[in-house]
Amino acid sequence: MLRELRHSFVSLLSDNGVSIEAIADLMGHAGIRVTEAVYRHQLRPVLLGDAVAMDQIFET
Repeated sequence: MLRELRHSFVSLLSDNGVSIEAIADLMGHAGIRVTEAVYRHQLRPVLLGDAVAMDQIFET
């Protein structure tokens, strides 16, 4: 049950645009490596948002 709650927590944060760094900090991880490895599929909205921002920055 605790595992499901943690995954739901990450999903809700990610869906609402919270940064990976902030999510890692809230999860008690020392860095983003563990957060990305364990919750990668749930971080997709954050990762896609970052990709869109980079596209806009480097748009030619």
